[in-house]
Amino acid sequence: MTAVTLPGPDRRLETYRMREPVAWTRPPARPVSRVAYAAAHVVADPLADHSPGSRTALDWDATLRFRRHLWSYGLRVADAMDTAQRNMGLDWTATAELIRRSAAEARDFGDPADLLACGAGTDHLPQAATLEEVVAGYLEQIETVQDAGARVVVMASRHLARLARGSEDYHKVYATLLDHADRPVILHWLGELFDPALAGYWGSHDLQVATEAFLALVHDNTARVDGVKVSLLDAEHEVRLRERLPDGVRLYTGDDFNYPELIAGGSHALLGIFDPIAPAAASALQALDAGDRERFASVLAPTVPLARKIFETPTYHYKTGIVLLAWLAGHQDAFVMVNGAHGARSILHLAEVFRLADQAGLLPDPDLAAARMRALLVTAGVTA
Repeated sequence: MTAVTLPGPDRRLETYRMREPVAWTRPPARPVSRVAYAAAHVVADPLADHSPGSRTALDWDATLRFRRHLWSYGLRVADAMDTAQRNMGLDWTATAELIRRSAAEARDFGDPADLLACGAGTDHLPQAATLEEVVAGYLEQIETVQDAGARVVVMASRHLARLARGSEDYHKVYATLLDHADRPVILHWLGELFDPALAGYWGSHDLQVATEAFLALVHDNTARVDGVKVSLLDAEHEVRLRERLPDGVRLYTGDDFNYPELIAGGSHALLGIFDPIAPAAASALQALDAGDRERFASVLAPTVPLARKIFETPTYHYKTGIVLLAWLAGHQDAFVMVNGAHGARSILHLAEVFRLADQAGLLPDPDLAAARMRALLVTAGVTA
């Protein structure tokens, strides 16, 4: 068994012995009982300048190869969203190129509108001063997504959160956006745990008041809404919201803590955690399609401690753990991130992510993963 010397939570070094790798099989087709998107990360050019505020430079071959990996497991891809470091370093020039390139790659697997959903927001704007500027910014990005042939995810806007004076402003802005969409969109409610600048979205800091405003918007525009992606990390609230959605409008869970029971209960999925656990997620969804709920739960159970570690507070730094696992699994050649975000988590956090990923059977080549983890540990002075 491959062994690695790892620091534990108490900072003591211990010998960790890795499990035998799991031979995950690719499903013959996409899942049918649930629509499942993996929100995909981007791979930074390892030799470029990634200091905070620098221009985005991506390793395009590795970035697109990873999307092909997700499609090969029957998952759809949610791109250009928070997992891809939107509002955390990925600039609009690179985002627009990402949308176009990902849509072109998707055509090898099917219709981009079915396989790829991309985020449209207002993060390319300077300091927008009016709601009209917010709308114009949104429409520019929506047009980019639609021109590429992908489905639009209307992301939450920091600019709108700052400028809106109440739920009426949100309704006015979103109604205009939905009128311009060429097919039903996914609305994204991203909670403040993921982005503190979005506190009070939909016009209120009171969750129930905000929920009523959100539901009113959806009910007023049912034909234009494919689904709603909810990332509040509140399972009970998600279930209540799901029950009140109009017929034909999906709820895509974005709850990276409670996804097994929420998906089992009827939610669809648009999840950042599906990026590193794609093989397990595909296997579990295949079991759900077959009516084997026991296997569905047993396959996903070992991934939950990993997800809760990756997404622990401060939750918005979860991308660091996701990129670490892509590197350890051999999907990319370097542990480097846009905006220097690879430095956002401690070595103790990353060591625990390594342990939990191995226990969930998500490191396909133990020798490679161990060698890379040892190299990372050396930078923290762990040389045993």
